[in-house]
Amino acid sequence: MIQLHDKTFESFISKEELDFSVANLAQLISEDFQDEVPIFIGVLNGSFRFLADLTKNYNFPCEVNFIKVASYQGTESTNQVNQIIGLNQDVTGRTVIIVEDIVDTGNTIVELKKMFKSHNVKHLKIATLFLKPDAYKHNIKLDYVGIRIPNKFIVGYGLDYDGLGRNLNEVYQLAE
Repeated sequence: MIQLHDKTFESFISKEELDFSVANLAQLISEDFQDEVPIFIGVLNGSFRFLADLTKNYNFPCEVNFIKVASYQGTESTNQVNQIIGLNQDVTGRTVIIVEDIVDTGNTIVELKKMFKSHNVKHLKIATLFLKPDAYKHNIKLDYVGIRIPNKFIVGYGLDYDGLGRNLNEVYQLAE
């Protein structure tokens, strides 16, 4: 158990399970794009650890970039996506892999698909380490999914609760 601000969290996903899932996703992406130079675009802040480990396990040439959007306040989704820092690279005709830490409602994915559609990319793929199927509200295909989890709030491995917990090597869920 750990305490972050006013909430208690309990152990949920081990470092070993995270490492296995990330390596598996890197292998799947490698099989699909080893003959190209994809651009991995991490959605900040939560994806920074996942993206670092994903590209560490990706054994072919690639580029890395980031965008920043926000849709959470505390432990709840606001159901609104605010683009904070936009794309500063020409992705026209390129293979883009959006790297998300977690997909719950899917509202961020909808906005990102709209944004990248206007850039005329060759392929647009979505990789997420975590998916909450019970919360997902859209029909957009998620191309690479690491771990499906219940609709509970989690922290660790890049995910936070009001700024705390991103540095944890394991994932914790909100204790009931």
